[in-house]
Amino acid sequence: MKKYLPIGSVVLLKGGTKKIMIYGRKQLSVDTGKAYDYVACFYPEGNVSEQYTFMFNQDDIETVVFTGYEDQDEKTFVKNVLEGE
Repeated sequence: MKKYLPIGSVVLLKGGTKKIMIYGRKQLSVDTGKAYDYVACFYPEGNVSEQYTFMFNQDDIETVVFTGYEDQDEKTFVKNVLEGE
């Protein structure tokens, strides 16, 4: 079973040089219809435009720099929505 990182997690992708922050999970690309585990934006800049949006999968992550906030709402969401694949 896949373990999703919480919203707000900061990661470095394989081959990447700039940190990115996760702001969505289980995303579908509008252009290709392909499903991705995450959508992220540059850190610390944030979501400045659609041009700087990154979709990627768990396997693309090299390093987890920071793990986002987790509370009971997050745990319930993961259990009911994300793990219900």
